[in-house]
Amino acid sequence: MRTHEFLDRVDHDRVVEVIKAAEGQTSGEIRVFVHRGELSEDAYVYAQSKFNKLCLHKTRERNGVLVFVAPRAQKFAVLGDEGIHAKVGDVFWQQLVEKMREHFKQEHFTEALVDGIGEVAKLLAQFFPRRPDDKNELPDEIVVE
Repeated sequence: MRTHEFLDRVDHDRVVEVIKAAEGQTSGEIRVFVHRGELSEDAYVYAQSKFNKLCLHKTRERNGVLVFVAPRAQKFAVLGDEGIHAKVGDVFWQQLVEKMREHFKQEHFTEALVDGIGEVAKLLAQFFPRRPDDKNELPDEIVVE
């Protein structure tokens, strides 16, 4: 699927609202990145470079999460920084990806993103609750490039 078709079918405002609501409960940061064009390499490996480019590794508590989607390649990945990964482990990320994959297979793109962000938000709020001095460290908008 071409990237613009994917983006036309994603409710951008709803995804951003869910990110903002999630970040209102936690010190964690959540970003969504949509890759334009082909992607021949592994989505997780490629997403790692985007994770760093988006400065998710620079959050105060190392609790940034990236949802990476490459529509044309029909690939996606979810990465959590070392702070959140240490709390939830590999099993959480694997289960999250499987849940999102079912939505993507049915072409329920907004639901895949919203449900994935919602699951991440619950754990971020549990392990990294928002403190009075927390600030939004990174933009909430979907990144497309």
